[in-house]
Amino acid sequence: MRVADLMQPKVKTVGSDATVAEAIVSLADAHISGMPVVDGAGKVIGIVSATDLLTAEAEAGDPTARQALFDNTPVRDIMTPRPYTIRPDEDIREAACQMLYADVHRLFVAEGDKVVGIITTTDIVRAVATGKL
Repeated sequence: MRVADLMQPKVKTVGSDATVAEAIVSLADAHISGMPVVDGAGKVIGIVSATDLLTAEAEAGDPTARQALFDNTPVRDIMTPRPYTIRPDEDIREAACQMLYADVHRLFVAEGDKVVGIITTTDIVRAVATGKL
């Protein structure tokens, strides 16, 4: 089975200038734990995940610093740069191996510089549980 067979083609993104608070709302509204960060031209420059947000919040120290983090910090300051990608024609086992060895829960599916989807550990587990894989 190929990555294209399991990937989700709709990818929620957040702009690099969005605040941490805006990213939290986007993640919560979409019921997801991470999304790509894009620059003004729409190019993926990183990923912001729940882990990134929790780490930043933990480092904020006091309530005033946390509020400043939420209201004034752009996502680009806390994102993880250079997200992991995979081609849509790759075997699903390759995607699983990449996630396992990189210790990540999602890969962006890319054709050249363009993100065409996302595949997550949940997508792979769902395929196994339903007998598709």
